[in-house]
Amino acid sequence: MKTYTLISILILATFGCKERTIADEKNYPTIPVKEVVLDSLNHPWSIAFISNVEALISEKDGDLLRVNLESKEKQIIKGFPTDLTDSIRAIHFGDNSGIFDVLVDPDFKNNQWVYVSYTAKKAFGTTTKVIRAQLKNDALTNHQTLIEAAPFTREYYHYGGGMTFGTDKKLYVTIGERLFWERDEPEIPIAQNVTDKRGKIYRINPNGSIPKDNPDFGPDAVLGLYAMGIRAAQGITVEPRTGKIWFSEHGTIQGDEINILEAGANYGWPNVTSGKLRSKDYKPPTIEGVAFTPPAWFWSHTVAPTGLTFYTGNEFSEWKNNLIVPGLSRGSLWRFRIENETIESAEELFIHDRVRSRKVMQGPDGKLYMLTDEDDGKLIRIQPKIYSKTQ
Repeated sequence: MKTYTLISILILATFGCKERTIADEKNYPTIPVKEVVLDSLNHPWSIAFISNVEALISEKDGDLLRVNLESKEKQIIKGFPTDLTDSIRAIHFGDNSGIFDVLVDPDFKNNQWVYVSYTAKKAFGTTTKVIRAQLKNDALTNHQTLIEAAPFTREYYHYGGGMTFGTDKKLYVTIGERLFWERDEPEIPIAQNVTDKRGKIYRINPNGSIPKDNPDFGPDAVLGLYAMGIRAAQGITVEPRTGKIWFSEHGTIQGDEINILEAGANYGWPNVTSGKLRSKDYKPPTIEGVAFTPPAWFWSHTVAPTGLTFYTGNEFSEWKNNLIVPGLSRGSLWRFRIENETIESAEELFIHDRVRSRKVMQGPDGKLYMLTDEDDGKLIRIQPKIYSKTQ
């Protein structure tokens, strides 16, 4: 393989160089570029790969789709639960209702189980619901309710809905605390009340039963409770090397965070935050004898981080085992280098090409994708720039 001095690289950049391949990584910086794979998606939220070329995509304001990345064909999955909220954003523009995360079972090839979180409705309000169903002939059958985060209320915010399977084969689910104003908190804040299903992270078996080794929050705690003190966590993912679970969290005025999930942890909302409260006159009650878990990282500006993932592919060698985090606010995309559960560096990608993004995900073949949160939403592949002979 050829080696180049700094001067020769500058000369080649000016007068042209031979076309490079991925094998030339040592001689050139790896520059990420975007390629649109699919468009005309209705605010896509999540993607779950069935194979290298087939996937399920959930549209927050639309349908659950089966897509082919090569033929570009989209097929609406029939048999979605009938209690899905309709009239999306009709009540007001900030309505966060819709279809959220979609996962396939780790043993999907044999059992065909699909897991979906979404906004369920009743006459008196909405809440976050998680179901599983079997995918047969492009239809969901044999529906089973796993979590229904009652009470149903007319607060249309912060549903959560992030899901991941841990290395322990348990299902982890984030449920938001739903309030817009902190002044509307009850005497015991929602996320600090172990009897309230909202503002929590759950750990359940794939069939909805409760693992016997879950942490004990007391006899009155809601079933499946694994961690609490959550405001609006949407993204949750597993670090493949360690099995640790990481999740993103929305603050109010700043306060956006990345956290490491620990059994029995209390992440503090609304008693502690790395940002500011929206209700300036609200004073959360003192909670005695509680140790709040600090974030692994927080931003000093608003990012609205969403569906994050760890990169383990081969196209970006210097990104190996880095955490990739998309954001809604300002349309940012971040790359974090982590050592021993400590974030050592942060880089914002595509600073001249920002777009609201709801999810980043790696395919089975190691390719990296992102979903854009737009009316004309897109599935975008992030890939290395290949230098042409004229560059």
